[in-house]
Amino acid sequence: MGTVPFSRFEWMIAWRYLRARKAEGGVSTMTWISLIGVTLAVFALIATLAVRTGFRSEFVDTILGANAHVSVYEPLRRLEGGGTSRLIDDHAEKSAALARIDGVTRVAPIIRGQVLASFDGRSAGVEVIGVAESDLRTLPGLGEQAIASGGFEGFAGGIALGSGVARDLGAEVGDRVRLISPDGVKTAFGTSPRVVAYEVAMIFSLGRYDIDGVRVYMPFVEAQEYFNREAGADEIEVMVDDPEGIDGFGPAIGEAAGGEVILWTWRDRSGGYLRALEVEDNVMFIILSILVLIAAMNIVSGLIMLVKNKGRDIGILRTVGLTEGSILRVFFICGALTGTVGTVAGAVLGCLFAIYIDPIYDFVNLAAGGGVWDPSVRNIYSLPAELRIEDVLKAVSLSLGLSFVVTILPARRAARMNPVEALRYE
Repeated sequence: MGTVPFSRFEWMIAWRYLRARKAEGGVSTMTWISLIGVTLAVFALIATLAVRTGFRSEFVDTILGANAHVSVYEPLRRLEGGGTSRLIDDHAEKSAALARIDGVTRVAPIIRGQVLASFDGRSAGVEVIGVAESDLRTLPGLGEQAIASGGFEGFAGGIALGSGVARDLGAEVGDRVRLISPDGVKTAFGTSPRVVAYEVAMIFSLGRYDIDGVRVYMPFVEAQEYFNREAGADEIEVMVDDPEGIDGFGPAIGEAAGGEVILWTWRDRSGGYLRALEVEDNVMFIILSILVLIAAMNIVSGLIMLVKNKGRDIGILRTVGLTEGSILRVFFICGALTGTVGTVAGAVLGCLFAIYIDPIYDFVNLAAGGGVWDPSVRNIYSLPAELRIEDVLKAVSLSLGLSFVVTILPARRAARMNPVEALRYE
């Protein structure tokens, strides 16, 4: 009659072998090396997955939060005087029709232009967006926490500056900033630049460096006059409740906007970056999976050494009646237990890293003397990390799976050892 698999005595023998002293072959040292290797590999994998997920969430929430999910443009048409135009003359009617589409959360006609901002001897190139105050108030991300100073109260007669623009110009709320556009008043001697001074009503920070550093909001009607747009709009911004499924909104948006329109989605604008991020994510996962495999192979080395050192013990155990299956399970427990403990420890460290990434980042930044994270290069202000249960389960499953699989070979070698050969020279 065979023994019950994974009986108490099998666990007892395996635990005794794992605690072997250095004088008994240094197995304990190899066990610690294997355990630390698996712990660090799982920690690195979970931390990387968390940062990867954080970057993607930052991309969707922050970048899309301040930009249109889809922009509606008029096709280029020729005017009677020989010129061309893309102005949307009936933007109010089209905006109302777009707002009635199921899933559309925000619709705003806007004016867009590039100008030079100047204040107190400083200047900076900025992007001016003309938008109605009611539409600006509904801009995702532009809540109370995003307003550095000032507010909407004075926006009707002024402008709103991004925090980066305000910093470059040295301007504060109440200052008058001059906006200089090369496409100004048409005279008999040509077109003269348009220079108008506006009072700064609000300074905002949307958490996106390339927005805060270049963007200026202006009242829609004032922008029409400043950029010579007459009664039209350059485009209509549309936001939906499911940005990931924006392609499915295309037919409905095109029909509501009159059919003959051009749609430019966030995937067209920034999809290349997202695809590159996904490719990088997959490559990083493969590389870190190899690190987990290498760490798991340390378990094999430790088990092979353990089997070699315990050949006499295996022979005695077989002689007193232990089956091959019992011997296999003893050494399988030795390897699997090392992999399990290392996996759990690595998962805990990885989760703690993702949860407390902000203080960890602050400590590293302080230790390095500052400048570890440059928002002008990465376009976001801090290192993002988002812990997802599926990422943790993926890392834990990979580590446990590899640890269990690589343990089988040396365990089978121990189980098939001939007790007569093991005790021949004892």
